[in-house]
Amino acid sequence: MTTSFAVRSGLVLAMLSLPGLHGCASYHTHYAMFPAQTSAGEIRQVRVSWQSAEYPQWWVASNKATPIRLETQCSERVWRITDSSHDDTSTCSGEVRACGRPGRDLVAATGKPASAQDVCLAVQSPEGTERVADIGARFSLLVSCQPQSVTVNHESDTVNIDYLRPSPVAYTVYARKVPRGALSARLPSFNQNECKED
Repeated sequence: MTTSFAVRSGLVLAMLSLPGLHGCASYHTHYAMFPAQTSAGEIRQVRVSWQSAEYPQWWVASNKATPIRLETQCSERVWRITDSSHDDTSTCSGEVRACGRPGRDLVAATGKPASAQDVCLAVQSPEGTERVADIGARFSLLVSCQPQSVTVNHESDTVNIDYLRPSPVAYTVYARKVPRGALSARLPSFNQNECKED
């Protein structure tokens, strides 16, 4: 039995020493930027982004990904789109989704206040993925909520919290996937000059 264990251990170590065959994940940045209308009717840039760790198919670990961040130009509202592998999913049912924030969001179809169980953003892909880690280069984003108010007062400032206009037709998003740390992995920036009031 000791000899058998030693042989198996030796085989594993030999496999791990082969070029290109190791347990380390490959890390990627995923992002997309596209113009869209907000609930206030303004055309703004919308940015989605997330990070992933991908393992070889034969490796014991599954691919992992951070929640998707959805940001809107000129707005302070940042959505976190999660799946069942993330920590903050206890009250929000669904697959890859983000639920409403009470007091901030309305369900677009009814105009009623959204609860922490109402899915406001839902991601779907042609492969029918259930996790952010499995999302490919093309996916659909369904927006079902709108802000109760597009601005809030914060100290002495008025802060914009608007986001993508709700629609019964999902937005089609094309995301880039680049190695993390590469120059092309830097997220495209918003033009904040367009946010200044006249």
